[in-house]
Amino acid sequence: MVRGKTEMRRIENATSRQVTFSKRRSGLLKKAFELSVLCDAEVGLIVFSPRGKLYEFSSASMQKTIERYKLHVEDNSNNTAAAEHDIQQRKQEATSMAKKIELLESSKRKLMGENLPSCSIEELHELENQLERSIRNIRGRKNYLLEEHISKLKEQERILLEENAALRQQLGEPLLNASASKEAGSSDDTNEHTDVETDLYIGWPDRVTSKCMLQS
Repeated sequence: MVRGKTEMRRIENATSRQVTFSKRRSGLLKKAFELSVLCDAEVGLIVFSPRGKLYEFSSASMQKTIERYKLHVEDNSNNTAAAEHDIQQRKQEATSMAKKIELLESSKRKLMGENLPSCSIEELHELENQLERSIRNIRGRKNYLLEEHISKLKEQERILLEENAALRQQLGEPLLNASASKEAGSSDDTNEHTDVETDLYIGWPDRVTSKCMLQS
């Protein structure tokens, strides 16, 4: 015979309710014992009957189990409170950051020349001063970069001039040697030409020839 499903509601008959309590209490205590033995779990079970009678089971000491439970509940409460506090703090930070971003966006639009009709004379004067300071900073940075670039170019020029001078010096020595050799050759040719007879004779050819033969 199939057992029907018991409806989960209070049993109105007092006798049936007491019988059911006794049966299920015993089964509950048995299950608690089996759980502590099979799974090596610390189990504490407290049951009060409708008449106020206490039934309990503890795999260890009931007092230690209760203290452990209290500590666990306190830790969870502290963790929950800390988590809620952290959430609230994060929300406040996010709200403050959103306001700062909104102010920065408004200032940026004003610096770009937008939303100026809503500005007062003092605000416009402050915007003008900010723009002038920005321009001075930009020009100072630009001049610094230009000076640095010019210094690098001058250094490169100095290195190139030194390399050019070294190359000229290396090329100048062979040219000097070639010039010296040419001058030496020219002086030898001059000495040879000095030994040649350069006397000039005027007269008939036969006379000049006979005179040269007599001199030789």
